[in-house]
Amino acid sequence: MPIVFKGRVFAVEVERRRFPNGQEHEVAIVRHNPSVVLIPIQDDGRVILIRQYRASIDRVIWEIPAGRVDDGEEPDAAAARECEEEIGLAPGTIERIRGLYPTPGFCDEELIFYRVSNLRPPPPDSSHKPDEDEDIESMAVTLDEARAMVDRGEIIDLKTAYGLLLV
Repeated sequence: MPIVFKGRVFAVEVERRRFPNGQEHEVAIVRHNPSVVLIPIQDDGRVILIRQYRASIDRVIWEIPAGRVDDGEEPDAAAARECEEEIGLAPGTIERIRGLYPTPGFCDEELIFYRVSNLRPPPPDSSHKPDEDEDIESMAVTLDEARAMVDRGEIIDLKTAYGLLLV
């Protein structure tokens, strides 16, 4: 497929494709590495949310931590890395829940949901730090409080709303 755009996070490919019914159509597909979506649970049962700016909607929002799986990286390793980068804690337990495609109409990104727990400070020599373009604040809340934030419209991120239903 010819790439018509390639950025730091995704690429866009356009081509003609034959559909199962035999007809050909031009399709544009956003190519994006899989992403890990973390549901960080503290020892006391509270979930950790993060607050960060999202340029695509020009808003600061509350969400659960998530990030892209780097080329050649295993999703479990990405989950551990993203946990340290986004909430500053290393998970002792990483449980893969399931993978889903949030926008298969135009994008091949798979969201892989994880429950991470037994959270501890990372080793002093850890190289996992927030990305250069991230300014993240974290907050621990009960699951009931987080779900109420969804109900009140304070959490508008679909992966977060769904992730909170998985625990």
